[in-house]
Amino acid sequence: MTATVPVAGDRVAQLLTEFKLTTAADQMARRFLDAGCDQGLVVLAEVLEVEAQARRERRVDRLRRASHLPPAKTFEALDEERVPRSVLVKARDLARGAFVERAENVLLFGKPGVGKSHVACALGHALVDSGVSVWFTPAFQLVQQLLAARRDLALPRALRALDAFDVVILDDLGYVQQTPDEAEVLFTLMAERYERRSLILTSNLVFSEWDRIFKNPMTTAAAIDRLVHHATILEIDRTSVRAEDAKLRKEGHQPNDNSPTSTTKNRRRQLPNQPRKR
Repeated sequence: MTATVPVAGDRVAQLLTEFKLTTAADQMARRFLDAGCDQGLVVLAEVLEVEAQARRERRVDRLRRASHLPPAKTFEALDEERVPRSVLVKARDLARGAFVERAENVLLFGKPGVGKSHVACALGHALVDSGVSVWFTPAFQLVQQLLAARRDLALPRALRALDAFDVVILDDLGYVQQTPDEAEVLFTLMAERYERRSLILTSNLVFSEWDRIFKNPMTTAAAIDRLVHHATILEIDRTSVRAEDAKLRKEGHQPNDNSPTSTTKNRRRQLPNQPRKR
């Protein structure tokens, strides 16, 4: 028996269990060894590793398509010179996914055009790469869809559909003034995900201005309390990248094509179906 055979047997059992073939996991290694097929067990482990990798790649591909993340907004496409180093370092640390396991939130603040959306989407892409289910949506679109669901007496079902995602990215919260009904469904979403699922949220309004979103001071305080209780707050304190690019063009210079604020088309999105589980 070679030194690699016991390790191969353990790995075969582990992978078959991962594939939900529990009886095979219990029987496979022992039967190979009893039949004197020690090296065959090593080859089997190698084949199962290939299958596991292919499954991971297919899962990531499904998650990417379901996420609606803008494909160009990744860490690789981010112009690091235009994002504060402290924000970039923290975002890459968050990409490890520990905050998702703890059902915590990430809140990105800054003026319009500073790259909040790109950082949020880059974080989303990195999470998808590690197998985390993510859904990206402009905040105003989701609010309108939840409002329509409430009118149709289907709000609980709509919230369950969102609950299937480990992370929901709400882009540009507060960009449009909310009516009382819109503020109510937004608060309901935040309350439903509190301490259960994660939100990544971008906003050009600091907390002291959130009364413009929720109108009612008590609702505003309750929403902020739920969001920040378990949250990482990132603030991008700089001038608009779009304004800088416009100035460069006016002066006859070519701005960087990898601008973190390259415009994302606000395609109409329906509330998502639950992502398929492997």
